[in-house]
Formats: sequence, structure tokens, C-alpha cells
Amino acid sequence: MSKAQPRSRAAVPPPKTARSRASRLSKAEIETFFARFEAREPEPKGELESVNPFTLLVAVVLSAQATDAGVNKATRPLFAIADTPEKMVALGEDRIRDFIKTIGLFRNKAKNVYALSQLLIVRHGGEVPADREALEALPGVGRKTANVVLNIAFGQPTIAVDTHIFRVSNRTGLAPGKTVEAVEAGLEKVVPKHYRLHAHHWLILHGRYVCKARKPDCAACIVNDICRWEGKTVVA
Repeated sequence: MSKAQPRSRAAVPPPKTARSRASRLSKAEIETFFARFEAREPEPKGELESVNPFTLLVAVVLSAQATDAGVNKATRPLFAIADTPEKMVALGEDRIRDFIKTIGLFRNKAKNVYALSQLLIVRHGGEVPADREALEALPGVGRKTANVVLNIAFGQPTIAVDTHIFRVSNRTGLAPGKTVEAVEAGLEKVVPKHYRLHAHHWLILHGRYVCKARKPDCAACIVNDICRWEGKTVVA
């Protein structure tokens, strides 16, 4: 089965308000940036529900072009009866599709979930591999999905750049870049090692609830004084 092209491979235009390379945050500012997030929430958690590495992998695959809330609503009954690759294969593609039909692109996603479950059994003894290359070889799994699984399930300090992290990185001056790959490389370079494990969640949650695409809540932003965005509504 051919593997869908991961969305993270595509070039994403930077926000129109992103400033130039000269406006990048300094090393000291980046330390302050993450120290504040850590002080507020030392152990941030993802919002996708899962009970083991396999269900996490499935949930992240299903989350493409869908909300976490929508995915959780669909996967609660699904994972109640199929929380291993073996049980998912036994369930069958048609029944998987019935469980996730409220999620966007559900037909293709059902095919991918069924196929990746088969491959996990054949290639990895039913276990989710803690290896990027092996994960990306599974149907429906791209770099972003692999990074999420490696981070949450296996405690690896990866940063999965989604639309929220891309926006926050460009808007604040943390790690500006014209593509997802450029932003990921920038973050890997500038995020201090002692913050890297949780940086993924801090940035996603900040982009989802505070530094939103429309009407960002600058008044609630804990880094608004060092943010480089010219359009911010609060100036410290």
C-alpha cells in the first residue's frame, strides 16, 4: 500500500506578520521564554487520549486535519475494544471506518490504521518501534506523527511542528522559517536541552489557546514582553 505524503513535508508560508531573521530572540530571551512555561506547567500533557503507544500512534494518525476533541470522541469506543494491533486487525477495516466516520478523511485513515496494524505485527511483533525510520515506514505516518510518538510514548526530546508551533515560532521570533522543516531545525538548534522534552507541548498549547491564528490573546501571554510580533495587542 502506498503511503500518504506527510503534511509536514509541504512548505508552509510564514505568517505575514513574521519579522526578519534580525528579530530572532536572543539566547537569554529563549531561556526566559521556556523558563516561564516550565514554571507555569512543569509537566505539560498532550490532549489526545491513549492508553499505550499503539493507541497513541493511531490517535495521532487520525488527528491529521481533525481536532483532538473530535478524535477523542471517536477513539474512546474504538480503543475500548481494539487497543492492540492484533485486535485492530481482527476488527477489520470496515468496522474501523464505522468507528471513525465522524473524523475527516475517515476512509483513507481507516485503511492506514488497518494497514499499519498489520505491519506492526509482521515487522515488529505487535510493538510500536521507538525508531523514526521504522515509524515513518508505516502507512499514514510522517515525520510529525513519528515525532509525537517518539516524544510522548518514548520520552525522546523531539519537536513535532504542527500549524500551532509553526505560527508561534515565526510570530514570536523563536525560530522563524518558511517551511516546517526549517522551523523544526531551528527549534532543535535554539531550544535549550533541559527544556526540549516538553517544548513540543508548551508551544502547541500556547498556539492553540493563547497565540491563536485569529485574535491572539496577547494579554494572557506570559512571554508578550519578549515576543517580536509587531501586531501584538499588549506591549510590555
